Amino acid sequence: MKQNQNNQKNIIRKNMIILLSIIGLMVCIAVLFPPVRRMVVDLAGQIILHKKINDYQAWYKVLLSYAMGGICFILVFDYCILINSGRTLVQKIKQEIKDCLSEIDFRSFIKPMLLMSGVYLLGILTIIRANFLYMDDLGRSIEGYRGWYNWSRYVSEFFSIVVHGDTNLTDISPLPQLLAVLILSISSVLLAYIVGNKKITIVKLLASIPLGFFPYFLACLSFKFDAPYMALSILACIVPFLFIARKKAFMFVSVISLLIMCMTYQAASGVYFLILILLCFRSWNKREKSYKEILSFLGIAVFVFCFAILLFRLFIMRSYTVQNISTTMFPFPLIVTGMLNNIKNYALIVNHDLGMIWKIGIALVLLFFIAKSMKQSAQKKLFSFFVSISVIVISFIASYGVYSLLEKPLYNPRALFGFGVFLAVLCIYVVSDYKKFAIVAVLALNWCLFGFAFSYGNALADQARYAEFRIGILLHDLSALYPDPDKKDISIQLKNSIDYAPSIKNIAKHYPVIEQLVPKRLGTGNEWDYCGYFPIHFNYLQSMNTDLLIDYNSLNLPVVLDSYYHTIQSDGDHILITLKH
Repeated sequence: MKQNQNNQKNIIRKNMIILLSIIGLMVCIAVLFPPVRRMVVDLAGQIILHKKINDYQAWYKVLLSYAMGGICFILVFDYCILINSGRTLVQKIKQEIKDCLSEIDFRSFIKPMLLMSGVYLLGILTIIRANFLYMDDLGRSIEGYRGWYNWSRYVSEFFSIVVHGDTNLTDISPLPQLLAVLILSISSVLLAYIVGNKKITIVKLLASIPLGFFPYFLACLSFKFDAPYMALSILACIVPFLFIARKKAFMFVSVISLLIMCMTYQAASGVYFLILILLCFRSWNKREKSYKEILSFLGIAVFVFCFAILLFRLFIMRSYTVQNISTTMFPFPLIVTGMLNNIKNYALIVNHDLGMIWKIGIALVLLFFIAKSMKQSAQKKLFSFFVSISVIVISFIASYGVYSLLEKPLYNPRALFGFGVFLAVLCIYVVSDYKKFAIVAVLALNWCLFGFAFSYGNALADQARYAEFRIGILLHDLSALYPDPDKKDISIQLKNSIDYAPSIKNIAKHYPVIEQLVPKRLGTGNEWDYCGYFPIHFNYLQSMNTDLLIDYNSLNLPVVLDSYYHTIQSDGDHILITLKH
């Protein structure tokens, strides 16, 4: 009797799946026709974006890729649910995942996670205290928009609604940054577990500090809205390596995790390869596995990575270009020369940004990595020497991720945090069962990074105070010269930007990266800072229209006010403000 009931339920369930699949396929196929796409785009504009769509061609391409992706997803889903071989495959993957998870003592992660949460929380206290609206935070705090979908970061888009409890975002800091700390602590523990050969020690945990406190990721932690999703992108690249003992589980989890990374923050795309390279090198160097096993694991991981990126590129990603940044990849004939040029620029920027103490510390870590690799090698020492150097070079290249393949990649600090993960992986490897002097060198470097985090947070606070002082004086002078709040035909153009506060100039003497991390207020490099912070944040919008299309220097405007901090030129309708250093 029960068996008959179960059979009937299974038949009903299969029929429902088939019906829903047919409906889904019909919808996806319908979207392929232009009139339907036009209707969908109009509805999306009204319901989601609350505005009329102008660029129909761009949205047509997006819908076309979504429709094709939907068709593929439905077919794969039906195969896994309705076909016997598909169901068998799903059961095998589920069982392998359960087996891998059962072999991990997650309770042993609790204390290390609490330790790293305390370390990271302590390190970002000054950043939280600074209460600095960092770059895109300006626009989101004023207008409440999300906008991550422009960069295909749909996971960030979704979780931002969950975290903020509304589709309209408001400043709820430091909650997002505290979530980022929690995610970073989990990432550090898992990285120490994976790279440290499944043995977690306090030294290995502290060695992972560059993961979150290398200066480039400090920029990510400065974002009041973006921070947790940037941290999540790193965690997503680490998780798959908990399943390396089971091939099918590793492949499945890798695809899902890499898609999550792509839909949170693509700058983390190199993290997956950094761990992969280190694990393969360790297995080869100690002869823990045969060449066949290592090459098999490497081939599977590379295939899975390329497959996930291809899925994202074909069915999920939106092409987007803004200013000098683009998601367009090099054409195939130029991919090698273009990538090498991007890596060269990446190396030059990193070299410029790092202070001498950091360079010495990093050099020591690299030397200890080579020395340990040779000492513990089961291969020929000279061969191990050259291979370890090759691993360092390849890992450095991989740390920039897929950005190295883009025609116009992002070189801002928040896009370069792969270098910090690269350093964290090497540091954990070096302190694992090696000389005390190597441990001291690693911890000394990480202490310098930890201390810099405090300096950086205080620098943000100093810059905010100095910038608001300058802006206050400027707005006072403008309101005195043009007191009529109803005058709408005034257009203002700014020349130069507010310079760095003296404390930042002092830090920059030894740590040049501080000038890349701390934004200059009223700088034209950040549209929201220039067009949003100045007029809107200080409620001066009713009489201001920023005009960036005409160079007001060419108008020879008369000087109406010249002070210690700025010069104001105007003919009554056009205003040119020259900020003095």
